[in-house]
Amino acid sequence: MTISNKTKANNTGRNSVVSGSDHVVIFSKRLCYYLVRIPVSLFFMIFYGNRFFGYNNMPVEGGMVVAANHQSYYDPPLIAAGLRRRLNFLAKKQLFKFKPLAWLIDFLDAIPLDIDGIGYEGIKISLKRLRNGEAILIFPEGARTWDGEIGEFKKGSLALAKQTKSAILPTAIDGCYQAWPRTNMLPYLFGKIRVIYGQPLFYDDFKNLSEEELRELVKTKIIELFQKIRLNPPIDSDFLPTDF
Repeated sequence: MTISNKTKANNTGRNSVVSGSDHVVIFSKRLCYYLVRIPVSLFFMIFYGNRFFGYNNMPVEGGMVVAANHQSYYDPPLIAAGLRRRLNFLAKKQLFKFKPLAWLIDFLDAIPLDIDGIGYEGIKISLKRLRNGEAILIFPEGARTWDGEIGEFKKGSLALAKQTKSAILPTAIDGCYQAWPRTNMLPYLFGKIRVIYGQPLFYDDFKNLSEEELRELVKTKIIELFQKIRLNPPIDSDFLPTDF
């Protein structure tokens, strides 16, 4: 190995934690992730008075799939802002074609996913990160809602959890549809948003379920959480994560 190749290999070793055929996770990106959370949290607090419930329900370690309903483009940063652990995001490869958005997605170290094809590379990276004890955010509906309601879950949407024996954290979000509906190019700048994280489902809880049964179980959990913050929103300060 030449000196230049050695230097390149050493730099890669220092900076990356996971590498694929064309995707390398950089420590500097992960540091930036935590720095970005501060202005993101302030933005949602100022304009939407957002509140988080059940944020202590997420296990502090181990592979985790955070499964949530999908209301708007706000969902990923908002859900991530309420959790102490870092979340990995899945992003359609098509989004990388728009340069400013591509920069932001790459800055947050999102996993590119080809939803029009088989998408082996994105799945492979996701599996690696889950087996490495990381957390990944997924939207089982596969797309943003058209009417604010929770739609059908896509087949295979929770397969990553079963394959890696990772826990699943049911999560519901409400208010993002009103703040930024799918039909709008831009969001409304004021509103009220709530996010609730439910009790985790560990592998032993669903290892004997079929993929279809698992989808129905997780969907039921998310709907229950959604109705709780939508119809009976907690308003007093005694509402604690242990209530769920």
